[in-house]
Amino acid sequence: MLVQRQVRLAWLLVLPTLLVVVFVAGYPLAQVFYWSFYKADIALVDPPEFVGFENYLFLLRDPDFREALWNTVKFTVFSVSIETVLGLAIALIIHSNFRGRGLVRTAILIPWAIPTVVSAKMWQWMLNDVYGVINVIGVKLGILSQKVAFLARPELMLPAIIAVDVWKTTPFMALLLLAGLQLIPEELYEAASIDGATRWQQFWTITLPLLTPALVVALIFRTLDALRVFDVIYVMTGVNPATRTLAVYNRQNLIDFQDLGYGSAISVAILIITFVFVILYMRSIGREALR
Repeated sequence: MLVQRQVRLAWLLVLPTLLVVVFVAGYPLAQVFYWSFYKADIALVDPPEFVGFENYLFLLRDPDFREALWNTVKFTVFSVSIETVLGLAIALIIHSNFRGRGLVRTAILIPWAIPTVVSAKMWQWMLNDVYGVINVIGVKLGILSQKVAFLARPELMLPAIIAVDVWKTTPFMALLLLAGLQLIPEELYEAASIDGATRWQQFWTITLPLLTPALVVALIFRTLDALRVFDVIYVMTGVNPATRTLAVYNRQNLIDFQDLGYGSAISVAILIITFVFVILYMRSIGREALR
């Protein structure tokens, strides 16, 4: 009886939150699924027409969608990989004891604290081929033979945006991994040192295995954000096909083309792709890593 009362009490306490989640997230999600089966403009000037899976079939044939998907995958793979490596390196550095550690920990969070739209616009100016400080410094130091239009050449646009995203989001990865490092008992390192293990051996046998749960959480969070990236790309290059991701392409169809049905189908596709990536992460890392 006591257990049943506790279960009922738990459900009563959780119920308000569940209702809020259903209203805030569930209803809009159901609407997206609903409109993905219709041909309709966003202003609903013309009566909606039920088309079944026609929007999804067109999505599979749409070369612009495939291009946006490929851009999204490239952005996600490169940005998340670089941010993870740099974030781990920074976390290991600021986890060690040295004078001014608190100041350094605070300073590395500045790029992450700046709003994404502000940082994207700032880097857009810095990368400008006429007055951008990156080109000016590059030419003066001899790194660049001449000024380069980073955000006008298709082959350089996406790498430039990835570099900006790495600058912006690496502190987030470092912060999550630092939290994981602080949970590892120092006694393990002391015992390993007594046994003659080098720093490199301690990293592979102690740090990395015990840091895996935090690493998995950080990877999942960053991957979800990268797959839905919109602001930094839209601010820096707009809807340019060379950098147009799924979120940017979705906005283009919903707002610019006023296509509510096809835009909703793209939203559902983004949800499915994101879910698949999470499943792949969980299966590749394994459940044991999260325990």
